Amino acid sequence: MLLSVKGRNLEITDALRQYAEEKLGRLTKYLEQIVSASVVLSVEKHRQIAEVTLRVRELTIRAEESTGDLYSSIDLVAEKLERQILRYKERIVGHGVRGAARESRGAAGEPRLEEGARVVKTKRFAVKPTEIEEAILQMDLLGHSFYVFRNARTEEVNVLYRRRDGNYGLIEPGA
Repeated sequence: MLLSVKGRNLEITDALRQYAEEKLGRLTKYLEQIVSASVVLSVEKHRQIAEVTLRVRELTIRAEESTGDLYSSIDLVAEKLERQILRYKERIVGHGVRGAARESRGAAGEPRLEEGARVVKTKRFAVKPTEIEEAILQMDLLGHSFYVFRNARTEEVNVLYRRRDGNYGLIEPGA
């Protein structure tokens, strides 16, 4: 596994790097196909934040935790990733999804909502054909409330979203 540890508003010490490598290295016992892990450690006022993005083939698993101590944040983010990986593996077995889910991410739009509001972030992403079950899995693993993907059956771009009742909604383009 290729591991990258970066600091935002702090310098990464050897002890911090080793600690992050040790904690994230344990995840390979649950999921051997982890290609890379990107760790960003940052300090904002009284919060010390650990953000981790794992790449597993075409799947992306992301988690973030913040506490008053950077080592605790690393511990918590590693536990959160472990739970996500175990949930992912359960879903593969339980729903019969074959292979890894394909990666795609939501995109920011361009319209102005009100006076003074503006687009502050834009994401670009490859829209790969994905089954609806895989899109649900990817959305849950990323912790997003919506997910944009190309439906493998219809070849149309769809938006999957989580409803307030806990179910999912699917937006398909109309004629």
